[in-house]
Amino acid sequence: MLREGIREKSLRYRVLITEDEDGQFVAECPSLPGCISQGETRELALENIQDAIRGYLESLKKHGDPIPPSISEEIVEVTV
Repeated sequence: MLREGIREKSLRYRVLITEDEDGQFVAECPSLPGCISQGETRELALENIQDAIRGYLESLKKHGDPIPPSISEEIVEVTV
């Protein structure tokens, strides 16, 4: 993707989703302190946290702060 003449890159961040006492889904990105969003469904919470992460990273770039590194992880399922 190109944006304003600068090539964008995809970054991956871990997101934790929990359901609160009111049935809302709360999404949090531990790598980005304070980056939290919510939604009525898991899907909506994920969409909203993606927007929040984009805004957070844009703010870091605007202020010249470092961007936390992207993660690379795998989930392994085992049966015992």
